[in-house]
Amino acid sequence: MSSIAEFPEFIGYEVGRRWRAAPVLTSLIGLCVLAAAIIASVTPASAQTAPLQPSREGELKPKDTFKECPKCPEMVVVPAGSFMMGSPANEPERSAEEGPQHKVTIARPFAVGRFEVTFEEWDACAAGGGCNGYRPSDEGWGGGRRPVVNVSWDDAKVYIAWLSKKTGKPYRLLSGAEYEYATRAGTQTTYAWGDDVGTNNANCHSCGSQWDARQTAPVGSFAANGFGLYDMEGNVREWTEDCYHDTYNGSPTDGSAWIEGGNCYHRVVRGGSFLLAPAFLRSASRYWFTSDYRLRYLGFRVARTLAP
Repeated sequence: MSSIAEFPEFIGYEVGRRWRAAPVLTSLIGLCVLAAAIIASVTPASAQTAPLQPSREGELKPKDTFKECPKCPEMVVVPAGSFMMGSPANEPERSAEEGPQHKVTIARPFAVGRFEVTFEEWDACAAGGGCNGYRPSDEGWGGGRRPVVNVSWDDAKVYIAWLSKKTGKPYRLLSGAEYEYATRAGTQTTYAWGDDVGTNNANCHSCGSQWDARQTAPVGSFAANGFGLYDMEGNVREWTEDCYHDTYNGSPTDGSAWIEGGNCYHRVVRGGSFLLAPAFLRSASRYWFTSDYRLRYLGFRVARTLAP
C-alpha cells in the first residue's frame, strides 16, 4: 500500500522556502474545524470535564449530567419541587426523630453527585495537594470506584473546599431535606423503589446483594432512582450539612440546611449502609455522628448550587 508521503497533494507543497497547505488539505482542515464545532455543540456536559459557564448552567435540565474536571464527581441535575419530609406515624420501624411530617419546597434545581464520592476522586484531591494529604483505609476491599470510607464530616468539608477551589464553583454537602428529596425522587414510599426492601435493590444487611454485611459495593452496582442517582439508600451512610435536632419541630421548609438551634458537633447522616438493617435505609431514616468520626461504612456525596 502506498504511504501518504507519496501523495504530497494531500499534505502540502513548497512555494520558494515556505510550506503551504494544498487546496485539498485546506478544504479538509476546514471540514475538520466545522466538525469539531458541531461535536462540541452537542457533546454532553459530562464528557467535557471543564467548569461550566454560567450560561450553560441555566440551560441544564433534570437528569442532565456534567463533570468539571477529569477526576471530579459526576453531577446530575435534580429538579425543583415539593415533598412531604419525614415518615408517617404508621410507617414500620420509624423513630420519633422522623416527625412531624412537613412539606418542604425546593424552589430551584440543584446538582447532586451521581454516586458517592469514590476513592479515585478522593485520591485525586490528596495527590493535588488537598484533603490534608489524608489517605483513608479501604479496609482491604479495594479503592478505585468504591465509595471512599473512613472519612469524617470534617474530612468531607476539606474535600469540598478543594473541589470548589479547583473548579471555581460552589460545591457543598446536601442538606438533610435535599438528601431526602433526592432519595425519594418523587416517591412517598418507604424506599424509593417501594414499601418493601425486596431483593438486590441496595447493599445492606439482608438486602439480598452479594456484598451484604461484608463490604461496600462499587458505586452504581444497583439501579438508579427516578432522578438518576445511585446508592442514595445503602452502601455507606452519607454526611449531610445539617446539625442534629431530635425532631423536625421548627425545621426549615425551603430545603436549606438546618443549622440554628441544633448540636453542630453532631452532624446528620443519611442512607443506611452495607452493615445496617433495611430499616435504616428507609427514605426518612436519619441518624448522627460527631463531626470528627471516621467509620468503615461512613462516606459522603457532594451537591452543587446552579446559576439561574
